[in-house]
Amino acid sequence: MKLSPMKDILEMAEERNIAYGAYVTVSYETALAAIEAGTELDIPVIFITGTDCCDLMGGFEGTVDTVKRAMKAADCKVPVALHLDHCRTYVECVQAIQAGYSSVMIDGSSLPFEENVALTKKVADYAHCYGITVEGELGKLVGEEGNFKVEGDPESAQTDPDQAKEFVERTGIDCIAVSIGTQHGVYVAAPHLNIERLKKIHDVVDVPIVLHGGSGTPKEQVQEAIRNGIRKINIATDVLIAVANSFEDMKQKPDFKYNTGMFVNSQACAREFIKGKMREFALMD
Repeated sequence: MKLSPMKDILEMAEERNIAYGAYVTVSYETALAAIEAGTELDIPVIFITGTDCCDLMGGFEGTVDTVKRAMKAADCKVPVALHLDHCRTYVECVQAIQAGYSSVMIDGSSLPFEENVALTKKVADYAHCYGITVEGELGKLVGEEGNFKVEGDPESAQTDPDQAKEFVERTGIDCIAVSIGTQHGVYVAAPHLNIERLKKIHDVVDVPIVLHGGSGTPKEQVQEAIRNGIRKINIATDVLIAVANSFEDMKQKPDFKYNTGMFVNSQACAREFIKGKMREFALMD
């Protein structure tokens, strides 16, 4: 089974003026859930894995193998991309590419602008030699992502449109992650996406725009962002919540037993949750 470059999937989203979700996977069950959902709806699947997720599946090679086994088991007929999310180092991006990833994100957003440009361009130059998609990030999202935590005022950390244009042009990235008011993890206050800022970014960049922190963001705001240029939306926390809730719900049943049925049920719950998000992002609901 062959993984698809994420760039190809995002170009399809651009043509259709919709977005595709990028869903966290931490196991064979969560990978199979997303592939089954995509196969049923005929919607491409993008997986996001931080290095912490990869540790649960045996490293980069183990993660690639896990996803490919799930593709084979589901008789997958839709494009599937495997994306390394929020990687902070050139070395780890190279390792993921060599292991078989079809896309990587180099996250230099915490660095000064010039350092972010230099690091991101270095990764893009290497990755493009192998036809691998590269995502860069400009601006910061408050909240937790894997083992990293960002604190501060969300508004002041949002992406500057003029800098975004320069960043894309100088780095050669295939897509750009921007900050317009979402947050990693669970929201502590209701989000308000800065659609006007998004419109300005969309006007000046010529690559697909990515929205991180999609979990918990109201559907109406998400779909407005899609109509104004967002082409990929990352969903991690909400997938894990769906799995966790499935265990809690089963434990309330009178005939509950600790057995493998717990994991069969969690896979089904994750699949149904992801199907709902796929429909939402494709503007089907």
